[in-house]
Amino acid sequence: MEIVIYIAIFLISAIIFTLVGFTMRKRIAESKMKSAENEAKRIIELANKEAENKKKEEIFKAKEEIMNSRKELDQEIRERRSEVQVQEKRLIQKEENLENKINQLEKKEKDLQIRQEENNNKKEELEELYNRQMQELQRVSGLSTEEAKKQLLSELEKQITSEKAALIKDLEQKAKETADKTAKNIIGYAIQKCAADHSQETTVSIVSLPNDDMKGRIIGREGRNIKTLETLTGIDLIIDDTPEAVVISGFDPLRREVAKIALEKLIDDGRIHPAKIEEMVEKAKEELEQTIKEEGERAAMEAGVIGLHPDIIKLLGKLKYRTSYGQNVLNHSVEVSNLARIMAEELELDPKIARRAGLLHDIGKALDHDMEGTHVEIGVDVLKKYKENEVVINAVQAHHGDVEPISIEAVLIQAADAISASRPGARRETLEAYIKRLQQLEEIAESFEGVDKSFAIQAGREVRIIVKPEKITDSEMTLMARDVAKKVEDEMDYPGQIKVNIIRETRVIDYAK
Repeated sequence: MEIVIYIAIFLISAIIFTLVGFTMRKRIAESKMKSAENEAKRIIELANKEAENKKKEEIFKAKEEIMNSRKELDQEIRERRSEVQVQEKRLIQKEENLENKINQLEKKEKDLQIRQEENNNKKEELEELYNRQMQELQRVSGLSTEEAKKQLLSELEKQITSEKAALIKDLEQKAKETADKTAKNIIGYAIQKCAADHSQETTVSIVSLPNDDMKGRIIGREGRNIKTLETLTGIDLIIDDTPEAVVISGFDPLRREVAKIALEKLIDDGRIHPAKIEEMVEKAKEELEQTIKEEGERAAMEAGVIGLHPDIIKLLGKLKYRTSYGQNVLNHSVEVSNLARIMAEELELDPKIARRAGLLHDIGKALDHDMEGTHVEIGVDVLKKYKENEVVINAVQAHHGDVEPISIEAVLIQAADAISASRPGARRETLEAYIKRLQQLEEIAESFEGVDKSFAIQAGREVRIIVKPEKITDSEMTLMARDVAKKVEDEMDYPGQIKVNIIRETRVIDYAK
């Protein structure tokens, strides 16, 4: 019973303490809340005061900035006003100057009008005076105006002829001195850089034999072998007393080369009979075709020309087996290409065009045995067919003077062609052609009026003309020399240059008895 009472007392005490504790905590919390609220009100009041102070400070700063900006703006406005005033003063001064100039111009214009009127009056007076003087001169001289003009022109023409001849002679001398020196330097430099050996080609080839017994095998029984070889190749085999050698003769170098290759193969093989000869001839033709292509490529590479059509390459290779006055045409073409290129570089022209035109200038000679026309016409047709450069075509067409050259490179091709052809030993010239050229040179010289005699000397490189002194004056000699040289250039083909030498002399003969 007591335990129950204790427990009840304990529970009642616990409840009382709990209620008292809760009441105390509530009061403490309420007091804290009131103090927090008071603190918050105080902080808010302080913040409001600071904000108000900050606001006043910013407003004050803004007012200061506005005042400063107004001051700067006022200062700038005052400066602009002063500048405008200065500009206005300048404009006013310019207007005044312009007005003064206009007044001066108007005054000058009036003065000019007055002077013009005076000049017109003086002009009329001078014309009237001139007419009176002309009438007086006609009366005194007894000549009309037209007659006086003719007489004056006649006198002037005589004086001008003499002066013109002297001037031409002087200018030509100076031009020749400069041009000859420059040309000789360039040509000499080109020849020096392009020195080439020359050997004349012949119309025969020689094939060496291992022994003289081989001659009988080449001839064959009843001459069957030699007849077969001559029929298939179109050449002549000369088997004479020359020890260990057979001579192949023919005007066509390609056929001669085929025969030479075939005969060499037959000699190496040892079996010589008609069937084997036919087989070797076919092989020789195939080998020659390959050689022609390789020679064309070699020539193009040696001349530094690229981009040629394969057919043109083959035509170049054929030139190896063509000759002109004993000179190999392919070697001549390569030399002309190099000479033209060197001279073009010295003259600051296009060396590519020069070397290309030089290499192709005689391309027509590869076909002139098979086609009608000159090698120039054939070459031009071939180059047009393969759409070659127009400048190159013109250079090829003009290298013998058939047409006028349109470029300096074309003139260089003419010069390089003449240099290569006129080298000592480069070509052989027949006696008949040489004599014909000398006769033509003398005929041209004697076709001019006043010529007494003419002599072609120095192997046709100089013509000496003796004129009649009573018909040709010293002044007219200069003009005649020029005309003779021009006619020789137009009507003759010749290597190098020809000197025209005119001689005029007066002789008086008397006898002492």
